Amino acid sequence: MLVKTFCAEVMGLEATTITIEVNMTRGVMFHLSGLADTAVKESYDRIRAAITNIGFKPPTAELTINLSPADIRKEGSGYDLPLAIGILAAHGKVNDVMLSEYMMIGELGLDGKLKPVSGVLSVAIRARKEQFKGLIVPRENAREAAVVNNLDVYGMDNLSDVISFFNGNTHLEPTFVDTRKEFYEHQYSFDLDFADVKGQESVKRALEIAAAGGHNIIMIGPPGSGKSMMAKRLPSILPPLTLAESLETTQVHSVAGKLSSGTSLISQRPFRSPHHTVSQVAMTGGTNKAQPGEVSLAHNGVLFLDELPEFSKSTLEVLRQPLEDRKITISRAKYTVEYPCSFMFVASMNPCPCGYYGDPTHHCVCTPGQISRYLSKISGPLLDRIDLHCEVPVVPFKELAQMQPGEPSATIRERVIKARQIQEKRYSDIKSIHCNAQMTERMVHQFAEPDTQSLEMLRMAMERLSLSARAYSRILKVARTIADLESVEQIQGHHIAEAIGYRNLDRGDWAERGL
Repeated sequence: MLVKTFCAEVMGLEATTITIEVNMTRGVMFHLSGLADTAVKESYDRIRAAITNIGFKPPTAELTINLSPADIRKEGSGYDLPLAIGILAAHGKVNDVMLSEYMMIGELGLDGKLKPVSGVLSVAIRARKEQFKGLIVPRENAREAAVVNNLDVYGMDNLSDVISFFNGNTHLEPTFVDTRKEFYEHQYSFDLDFADVKGQESVKRALEIAAAGGHNIIMIGPPGSGKSMMAKRLPSILPPLTLAESLETTQVHSVAGKLSSGTSLISQRPFRSPHHTVSQVAMTGGTNKAQPGEVSLAHNGVLFLDELPEFSKSTLEVLRQPLEDRKITISRAKYTVEYPCSFMFVASMNPCPCGYYGDPTHHCVCTPGQISRYLSKISGPLLDRIDLHCEVPVVPFKELAQMQPGEPSATIRERVIKARQIQEKRYSDIKSIHCNAQMTERMVHQFAEPDTQSLEMLRMAMERLSLSARAYSRILKVARTIADLESVEQIQGHHIAEAIGYRNLDRGDWAERGL
């Protein structure tokens, strides 16, 4: 008897429908074809044990199973459930009338319990596209899949539930998720707030500008000055995710297996802070299955690299292309996948190896050569992609002892959202451009051209402060954002002056003059 069930193979963010053909004849052999990896090949052992432990007798027959299309490699334990149902249907224990209407995915325990798998959201999107009536998943994955509308999603606890469902012995209601309600309920609840930050008004101003324009920023200061503390609070002042951004972000985390059990949608912008020992593959994505890396997990959010010079040079240099293109391509022998990686890049670093160069309260023990080598770990091409360079001084005791809290994140966020709305309107006719940081060189001249007096000020500053040529467009982009925060159409002189102040590492005398 020949029976067909349906599953899906996730490659990148896309899923491909896989047809599982189970043929049962007389004999005792088991054959599995269709480029299955070890996890899929081992599924038969789990299936036999699960079938036995739920009270059924495994079939004594020759089983030939084909996973079609046969030229696509099948990986992971998600094939356990559709394979088990296919075998039981071929054995006559499961009614095969509705099998063509449902897609299934899930790992089986030896006791028949269904265990969660990754990539379920992509599978659900594929099931709807292929016009399946429903999708059967482990209960822990049900809310994640139920985000997709026009698709009945059933969360099951064990194999017995699935058998009863297809045999019509039980009536189950599909999982329902009020996507919009849950999405908007959790957008404004943050554990960290800028009200906790004492002093550092100039740094908070720089972070506000970075958030308003989507600019990359690097903070330079001695240990304990609050660089990491402020970076971790950056998501609390960023504009809220749109529903489309949330779905795309959730899909990336689903494929990577990073979603918590019972999660439906990610409603807050992600904040990723990998350790400085992170490998190049972990940063960009890879492994045999081409999993998304840190740059993709930070999509629509923040990628924070603390102690930037401590990262390996090869790891830092691979960031150049993602920062520019906002997407990353991972190539393997038989396939190529592309992940989005549009993120705000935030970095922090000490000014020297000991950390106290320019600190009035500590003595620096580093030689000029050591300081120069330390700073040179950040290459020019990478620095070229960072719009704001912000010095973070030590907070005096007088400011630390103040009981009055700082400006709350909610107030700063209102100004950021207002500036972003101006930018959304400005770039509404331009595809894939949403904020000032994404402007091309041609767009800089179109939307960020200063008046004659401001342009002369910029020329003088570049000559006197030894600013590099790459600083020119960065200064104009930042000045455009500062003007948007003031709701001013024309870039003025004080906008240019403030933007120039955020190019410290481009100054030829920075390492000599200190903080």
